[in-house]
Amino acid sequence: MDQSPRPSTTSHPWRKPLLTIEFVALAVLLISMVLLGKMNHGETPLNPAWLLIPAIASLAVFASFIALMYLRWVAAASAERMLRHKIIFALLAITLITVWLYGIANTWLTLNTI
Repeated sequence: MDQSPRPSTTSHPWRKPLLTIEFVALAVLLISMVLLGKMNHGETPLNPAWLLIPAIASLAVFASFIALMYLRWVAAASAERMLRHKIIFALLAITLITVWLYGIANTWLTLNTI
């Protein structure tokens, strides 16, 4: 009986750094949203440049999530299922990035109209 580990159970060398990036970026995102909420109660309006912090943090969360999804679904797929996994991954990645871009654009446009 073959005792070699399956590809889906082996750990990729980028997995831990990507998990670290994802959770650190998530912490930065949550902390920045709390701080921006507290800063916005003053008389002076909030400078829109401060919104770059949560925007970049959310992009890092999405990018690391997409990279981890690639490692889990595509890199660990068998050769005969590789094309199917790449197509599904591409559709999901494009959808996630599009939703992120829509949210950032909608937020920025809303700030410019206030």
